[in-house]
Amino acid sequence: MKLKTKYYDIVDIDEKSILDFKEGLPGFEDYKKYVLLGEDQDEVVFKWLQSVEKPDLAFVVINPFCIKKDYEFKLEDSVIKALGIGRAEDVKVYSIVVVPEDVSKISVNLKAPVIINNKNNKGMQVILDREDYSVRHYILELLQSQKRWETEGVRKASDF
Repeated sequence: MKLKTKYYDIVDIDEKSILDFKEGLPGFEDYKKYVLLGEDQDEVVFKWLQSVEKPDLAFVVINPFCIKKDYEFKLEDSVIKALGIGRAEDVKVYSIVVVPEDVSKISVNLKAPVIINNKNNKGMQVILDREDYSVRHYILELLQSQKRWETEGVRKASDF
């Protein structure tokens, strides 16, 4: 299937890779279908959660465990049931990244991770009931210290 995207023009996607967010994402409840672009590229830290229904809607996401090694949370039973999660190995976790004009203020939302069940392609953004995670966890220093940050990546991310 051909998909018009915000940053990659038109890409071919496998319809089996379309993720279903039954409730949409907070603030974007009308858009339920997404694909994860860049998922097959392990060397790329940032991925794109691209809307299938609205070409100009895409979110930069990152595996939060790359940012915070001790990141942890427990999913509520209602989330596990809604996503049909049977095993932890079937779940991928991403956090939405915000890249403002001042790239030194790049942040990640650890308070509301995006949970995806790879077995059935169901997804949901979950708001955690934890005070130690914020919606703006600044990450530039962390990325630089972990040597995962490339100047070229910053330029591409700041072109949003």
